[in-house]
Amino acid sequence: MAAELNVRFRIRANAEREHAGHDGKFAHRKSVDVVRRRGEHLVRDFRRVTAVCRNLERDDSISAVESAVAGQYGAAVVEQRQEAIGQLAGGVAHDFNNLLMVIKGYGDMVLEEVRDQHELAEQVKEICIAGERAAALTRQLLAFSRKQMLEPRVVNVNDILRNVEKMLRRLIGEDVELTVEQDSTLGNILVDPGQLEQVIMNLCVNARDAMPTGGSLSLKTSNVTIDGEYVSDHPGFAEGEFVQLRVEDTGIGMDEQTKTRIFEPFFTTKEKGKGTGLGLSTVHGIVKQSGGQINVYSELGKGTVFNIYFPRIDKQVSSSSHGGDGVATLRGTEHILLVEDELNVRTLIRKALERHGYRVSEAEHGQHALDLIDAEEGIYDLVITDVVMPRMGGVELIDRVRKLKPEMKFVLMSGYTEHALIQNGTIQEHVTFVNKPCQPQILLQKVRLTLDKGNGQ
Repeated sequence: MAAELNVRFRIRANAEREHAGHDGKFAHRKSVDVVRRRGEHLVRDFRRVTAVCRNLERDDSISAVESAVAGQYGAAVVEQRQEAIGQLAGGVAHDFNNLLMVIKGYGDMVLEEVRDQHELAEQVKEICIAGERAAALTRQLLAFSRKQMLEPRVVNVNDILRNVEKMLRRLIGEDVELTVEQDSTLGNILVDPGQLEQVIMNLCVNARDAMPTGGSLSLKTSNVTIDGEYVSDHPGFAEGEFVQLRVEDTGIGMDEQTKTRIFEPFFTTKEKGKGTGLGLSTVHGIVKQSGGQINVYSELGKGTVFNIYFPRIDKQVSSSSHGGDGVATLRGTEHILLVEDELNVRTLIRKALERHGYRVSEAEHGQHALDLIDAEEGIYDLVITDVVMPRMGGVELIDRVRKLKPEMKFVLMSGYTEHALIQNGTIQEHVTFVNKPCQPQILLQKVRLTLDKGNGQ
């Protein structure tokens, strides 16, 4: 695995000492540095790895240390490779989302114009369907690369399971027996509920495909405490109180080589045309971006277990807001400042807004928008802004405008963002999020809802 990335390492024992353990037996502790070779450069990690090798000879202790470090370093290499692929995938998906927003947006607008022309309408509809499929693919890429726009809420995993159980039973088929075991004392977690549903669906589809002749699939929730001993054996985990979701199947299982690659994008063991190889990589990305951890246990012929852990929090479940998404009208006469650096995207949104009665001013980036607001104070009812733009991005723009006009309302658009304020959801109280690519109808609905907030509607 390491050789594929041209990364090599060696282990050097720096010090050795003996001490008596709690049981009175002596153990050898080896403190080592990990030295990696990247191309022609040596990089010393100075990761001090201590191995306790009870009842071993001194020479065997060095070997044990080398094995332990090799295993942990191999896992780090896999993580680095996934991050590199994720950076590439996220960048491509971001640019692709802007193109898709134009394709899907104009497709929807044309479809409204030609609905009475049956043959032409069917052709345009196929364009819209293809655009939606492409958008679904970019969402998977963004999930893997951990750059999705998340809207985290306090939820209980038991509630999520109840919401999707009926759908899951239809999804996995009659030849797979589904059992759901819920801990009645289960704690709450902070996640995007829609993304958690996606995680559950993907894992269940993966389990179904691993049981072509039928079998058993079980979902179980529980409260768990992760201690130091578990953390030492599972790099990346932290001590604390967690909620665990366990997904176990009786399928064909995996060998060790397959297990090390299951979270890689586009890796699949299915026949050509039977899978994209993004299902489990999407799961991995969502869990990681949500602050969770995931591990997998599997044996050939014995099935697979996925364990997912989310930090437990002491907060009440958030009330759902999905029921109030309907609006009486998409039209309005308010003045909107549209901030978007991509000309084709900006033109599409402006046309959609103007067709529904809004007055629109345009800015190419955050600094341009700030200049307009300074020059024409008090004339804008709403700011629609992208996140990633030159000179000044959307998040900084919101912060700056808030200081000048605390009452200003915002709609923030993005296919993804790496900004911490977005990832931890700290600005959601006064900003409406819209994921790119979105249909003009969805954007118009969000605009109307945002404008009506606080107006007694």
